[in-house]
Amino acid sequence: MRKLTSAVLAAAMTIVAMQTLASAPAQAAAAQEYVALGDSYASGVGAAPYDSASGACLRSPKSYPKVWASFHPAYSAKDVTCSGATIADVRSKQLSALSSRTTLVSITVGGNDAQFSPVATACLTESESYCEAATMYASYYARNQMVGELAGLYTDIKKRAPGAKVVVLGYPRLLAPTGSCGAISPSAAKRTYMNANADAVAEGTRAAASRAGVTFVDMRPVFAGHEACSAKPAINGVNLARLTETFHPNATGYEYYVYLLAANRT
Repeated sequence: MRKLTSAVLAAAMTIVAMQTLASAPAQAAAAQEYVALGDSYASGVGAAPYDSASGACLRSPKSYPKVWASFHPAYSAKDVTCSGATIADVRSKQLSALSSRTTLVSITVGGNDAQFSPVATACLTESESYCEAATMYASYYARNQMVGELAGLYTDIKKRAPGAKVVVLGYPRLLAPTGSCGAISPSAAKRTYMNANADAVAEGTRAAASRAGVTFVDMRPVFAGHEACSAKPAINGVNLARLTETFHPNATGYEYYVYLLAANRT
């Protein structure tokens, strides 16, 4: 897939926005409502600065929900994404934003349930064998228990917003096989383990989306060659002063999400 630049993204989104506005008279009788759900990959962690009003949820104006909504003024938008959110958090704290008026839902969640942060910490600070064990444990969860938990969540979303298109945007692989990652650069073996874990989360999410009958968007292809530690990364490397942003997309990475949300919204 061709990698996006800011200029290409802006041009593509402008065309989509113009098409949306052109169809506005036909949509007048049925207003469009977009609701964004999910965790730090949805709230925009990694693309500072953050909206101070969002507090610990760390919502960035460069997140994919915010950028997508800015290009689609025909939609009223509700962004209830929050850094650190788990599957249970989305169900208990975010689903109330949905209603029969909702026409589009985006969601990225599951990474915290699969112990994203503890696994990354283990692989950055512990031995290769410890990293391998941590990623194997997380991968087993992602391919098994997480599938049912996510499928149940997606089904609940459909019940609350029966007329909505539900788009599940997954997680990319995190690390390039070579190259500096910043303050700490994992070994080749650790990168292999971490990327295998990312694959497990992606495939578990795909299976859950299929089970629930919602749209899954695989983010791995568009990030290929632009992982953390690559020459032109779309994912942040290790910055000890901004640990929360480690292995999260940067502004360019969120542009990839915007493009693929636009491509799968209908």
